[in-house]
Amino acid sequence: MTTAIATAPSPAWRVWTGRILSALPVLMLLLSSSMKLMHQPKFIEMWVGHFGYPESAATGIGLLELACAIVYAVPRTRVLGAILVTGYLGGAIATHVRIGEVFLIPLALGICVWAGLFLRDERLQDLLPLTNNRT
Repeated sequence: MTTAIATAPSPAWRVWTGRILSALPVLMLLLSSSMKLMHQPKFIEMWVGHFGYPESAATGIGLLELACAIVYAVPRTRVLGAILVTGYLGGAIATHVRIGEVFLIPLALGICVWAGLFLRDERLQDLLPLTNNRT
């Protein structure tokens, strides 16, 4: 026998803030993946010359990035998507560290992924309570 605990729905501001925070990384990942998939000369020059990746890797990584963004954007698979996006952004952070650059953007996107999910998903709020009582 299972029992359901009734909880008050999240306030509208929390849900909308979560949606906006969640949309930011999706939009950035879509933009970034499109640049990788289009193989524009300026991007490939940076991809190969600055980041040190072979041009042939751009398509595969772009498809992986697109898949992670889609899985995160679909409500039913958003938690799996958050895990996948976190792993992807970890690779982006490692790339920036390897070449001695600041990794603020991928770090901020990772924070947005989880903050947005936390604010709009009551199950995650129950799993990771930041306070003793929910308001």
